[in-house]
Amino acid sequence: MPFPALTDIALRLERTALPQHVPLAAQTRDGVVESVHYGSVIAVSAEGAGTRTLLTAGDPLAPFYPRSALKPLQAVAMVRAGLDLPADLLALTAASHSGAAMHRDGAARILQLHGLTPGSLETSADLPYGVREREAWLRDGGSPTRLAQNCSGKHASMAATCVINGWPVQGYLDPSHPLQKLVAETVRELTGEEPAGVSTDGCGTPLFALTLRGMARAFGRLASAGVHTFAPPADGAEAAVADAMRRHPEMVGGGGRDVTNLMRLAPGLLAKDGFEGVQLVGLPDGRAIALKISDGGDRARMPVTIRALEALDVDTAPLAAIATQAVLGGGRAVGLLQPTDFLSATTPAPEAPEGQP
Repeated sequence: MPFPALTDIALRLERTALPQHVPLAAQTRDGVVESVHYGSVIAVSAEGAGTRTLLTAGDPLAPFYPRSALKPLQAVAMVRAGLDLPADLLALTAASHSGAAMHRDGAARILQLHGLTPGSLETSADLPYGVREREAWLRDGGSPTRLAQNCSGKHASMAATCVINGWPVQGYLDPSHPLQKLVAETVRELTGEEPAGVSTDGCGTPLFALTLRGMARAFGRLASAGVHTFAPPADGAEAAVADAMRRHPEMVGGGGRDVTNLMRLAPGLLAKDGFEGVQLVGLPDGRAIALKISDGGDRARMPVTIRALEALDVDTAPLAAIATQAVLGGGRAVGLLQPTDFLSATTPAPEAPEGQP
């Protein structure tokens, strides 16, 4: 017999309208389409107090869970609450790190600076997320720990923010905790949206259902903070988080991670990935891209992202190495993973009212 809770979830799913995603990327093998990745994408720019849609494909107004792409917004909330860290540790606060020594040590440093220990973390124990890091960890006899878990930087900073404000550290993940109330308020402000739903992320933090347009608005605001006077009023916390991530992309992801490579190869871009095929990119001029691959896979994120950047007239030549993937047969290239011509069939999303995303 299924668990009652799972039965309830299945019944709700049957009544839920599926997002109207479109083909965004396809893999070919010797001229035959082998796989198709559906999804939705949007690009926006700042327009006064609101936003203007620049390109769209699929269903960018369908609610979705941004997963770890929320971390930069959560970091903004913590900085506003007094979190003051060196740039590398602030970047780790917004990271889904690979679990290398620099990441584990960085999370431990955040805790030590505030009189805390790994036992203060309320995330689950896990192995390092990065393949090379996980293999090395296991070869050395490592087992799952809270510091190795890919969200440990965020959790360490959440516990630290509680210490700074005199809030209880225990229970900091509870949606009613002052920290999580502040995070929720910050997410609403930056996205301009009221969440369509609330859930729990894999690491235990509250998770909000938003739209791609709202998330793009937030990343455009972060990426332009402190850069241009015509952008929304610069917020020191937003500028601090964006600057830290750009200066330390290796802390945001890790060696070989596409989000790290994207920021290294195109200085000025602000990028964050999220589980289940989510990618956000912000530009210093306030434009931003948000996309969701419907099958939750990672491999289509970069081809689609870079195609969208091309459409915004961003020079993507430095990104050629991560723009696509060769399909191998017997050790030689026999096909390609590449974006479809999704921009030729796009329909604009409704423009947002003044002051809305």
